[in-house]
Amino acid sequence: MAQISAWDHPDPLALDTAPLPQYGSGSLADLLPTLAAGLGVPGMTATIGELVPADRVCVFLVDGLGWEQLRAHPDEAPFLNSLLGSSRGGTGRPLTAGYPATTATSLASVGTGLPPGAHGLPGYTVRNPDTGELMNQLRWQPWAPPQPWQPYPTVFQLAHDAGVHAAQVSSPAFASTPLTKVALSGGTFHGRLTGEDRMDLAAEQLAAGDRSLVYTYYAELDGAGHRYGVASDTWRGQLMNVDRLAQRLAEQLPPRSALYVTADHGMVDVPFDEQHRIDFDEDWELGAGVALLGGEGRARHVYAVPGAGADVLTVWREVLGEQFWVASRDEAIEAGWFGPRVDERVYARLGDVIAAAHDDVLITASQREPKESALVGNHGSMTPAEQLVPLLEVRS
Repeated sequence: MAQISAWDHPDPLALDTAPLPQYGSGSLADLLPTLAAGLGVPGMTATIGELVPADRVCVFLVDGLGWEQLRAHPDEAPFLNSLLGSSRGGTGRPLTAGYPATTATSLASVGTGLPPGAHGLPGYTVRNPDTGELMNQLRWQPWAPPQPWQPYPTVFQLAHDAGVHAAQVSSPAFASTPLTKVALSGGTFHGRLTGEDRMDLAAEQLAAGDRSLVYTYYAELDGAGHRYGVASDTWRGQLMNVDRLAQRLAEQLPPRSALYVTADHGMVDVPFDEQHRIDFDEDWELGAGVALLGGEGRARHVYAVPGAGADVLTVWREVLGEQFWVASRDEAIEAGWFGPRVDERVYARLGDVIAAAHDDVLITASQREPKESALVGNHGSMTPAEQLVPLLEVRS
């Protein structure tokens, strides 16, 4: 892992200047194994060494609550900002999301305790090698059998099997989705519509066992950022609500509990002009030799027609200049972007060319992806604004 200071001066965009997530010591994939190890779950290892075990542990994951955005809004989130010094076991340091910094990938990393190269959800959309189609891993469209796609047990399931009371408290809409099945299943799922009800029930579920592992989730902050941007009044209003919810849960913790507030990624607002938004559907150079365009605007998987991979890599590097880290599949794997290993079943899901944004830019696709191309707030890459997430702690 490059030190955080290395993010300040990434020129030139050689691959070794890309700031790697802290896989194995301080990434989202390390969180639940560390907590489960403290609960005595067999096979789990405490790789985030700063965390002190607790008998009852709750993870409150706020979609889109980046470390940098939280620190920039002390007035909107006074409670959470008061906890900044508690982050990562009192070190005051953030976690890293993992690459790409996007919801499906991060939730799978959290729930399985594995980096993307192992759990196999390495992007917003990736090629399904069995069908040759792009698969949206957040919405699970087109549908693919969940178990072969992600065969590893979740940490929740392992904890449940070890006698720990495991529970997820989230929106009822997520109760039976394939993403929940492969990333967050195990124990019991409790659907509640409002954030307040989720906080109250999460506290009840914590108290329901002598050893408990509880997960709860809030999505609306991310939605506000995508639609209106993290500079918007709407986003700030949602952050104020998140702050109230976190305090509500913290004040209800049963004895011997630890609450961890974290996130799946941060976010970057990208201006609406040709300098910051490069439209793949209007750029013949970027489109030459490309069979499928996957990923998302700041973290692209590019699938070449057979035999064109080297040419596509050359063109993408030339056209994108210093705005993106551009790697071949094997270069990205060797550099460790997706973790220390990439399973064989995952290899062909990765693009022949992989492009990760450095500047506040996007590779949009106005015709193929009209909705995604219209988003104000975006994420996916390895910049601090996207990659760094809090791990705020409250103990009872």
